[in-house]
Amino acid sequence: MFEIFSGIQDFVIPFLIILSILVFVHEMGHYLVARWNGVKVEVFSIGFGREIFGWNDKAGTRWKVSLLPLGGYVKMFGDADAASTPDGGLREMTEEEKEVSFHHKRLGQRTAVVAAGPIANFLLAIVMLAGLFVVNGQPFTPPVIGEVKPDSPALAAGFEADDRIIAVDGQSVERFEDLQRIVALTSPGETLDFTVLRDGGEIVLPTAIGSDRVEDSMGNSSTRGYLGVGRSGVEYREVGPLTAVVAAFTETWNLSIGTLKAVGQIITGDRSAEELGGPIRIAQMSGQAVDLGLGTAIWFAAVLSINLGLINLFPIPMLDGGHLLFYAFEAVRGKPLGERAQEYGFRIGLALVLGLMIFVTWNDISNLPVWNYFGG
Repeated sequence: MFEIFSGIQDFVIPFLIILSILVFVHEMGHYLVARWNGVKVEVFSIGFGREIFGWNDKAGTRWKVSLLPLGGYVKMFGDADAASTPDGGLREMTEEEKEVSFHHKRLGQRTAVVAAGPIANFLLAIVMLAGLFVVNGQPFTPPVIGEVKPDSPALAAGFEADDRIIAVDGQSVERFEDLQRIVALTSPGETLDFTVLRDGGEIVLPTAIGSDRVEDSMGNSSTRGYLGVGRSGVEYREVGPLTAVVAAFTETWNLSIGTLKAVGQIITGDRSAEELGGPIRIAQMSGQAVDLGLGTAIWFAAVLSINLGLINLFPIPMLDGGHLLFYAFEAVRGKPLGERAQEYGFRIGLALVLGLMIFVTWNDISNLPVWNYFGG
């Protein structure tokens, strides 16, 4: 039993540090754009629930760290709660109060404030990845096949060593990493057309993608598409700051598209929902990343920052994307949605968010060694 619990401190502390940084950047995006637009910010909190410690600045903002460190919020003047629900007393405000009230700002200003949080997470990821590329070089592997594995879809399709894959279903492939990303996110059984350069000429190899079950060191398993080829070698290219930023932007874009595609596959049933992870699994991965070195930890934090930005853009009330959805309706209608419609929307959003949290936490718990211990 002691061995089961002895590793908790190895991943809890790294998890809290990484998550707190990402949440701080996200909320700082909201805060800065709100202040630039003349909105009074009443509370800037890292965490939820009871305050542990905090202080007030000259602008009247309460900066604090709260007991439950699984997120954060910025409460602006005119908000009824941390979810930015409009205060019921908005109509009773004086003109001076309306000047600093979030909900009395123009539609474009409110949209900018809400969108600033996810955008800040994407920018942080770009900065992190660009820094890694400048210091360590950009990982680059030519899309050249080093080996074709036995009994694999690649062998059945006619792939050979030294083949250079230049496109998949018309999508250009520049690195082996591009090939891995495309194959991993393809549903097993789906056929892809691989354009291959062999002996100076191009050939097309239609290939039915297989299925591969992968398990990490913590026992978490996932299913991905499988081709059955090995790379020829890994290189790290030195890049300048400008090139690194461009490469980081491209990597952020590719990771975002890959994540959205994976979520879509879960919704359609092509990928198991058991692959969804919550705080416990993220904490495990945080500890693993830190153990592997600073570079891996920064890369993991960048990927997590991208996911945090994407999740907050989902059109679910309670999340930033839900507010943006309401603003889109307001732009079309020429006036905000009614209070009752917004109230029902927030209730539905709260139910969805809580339901998802319960589901992913159950996935996490069911994969813990302690669960197997008691189950055995």
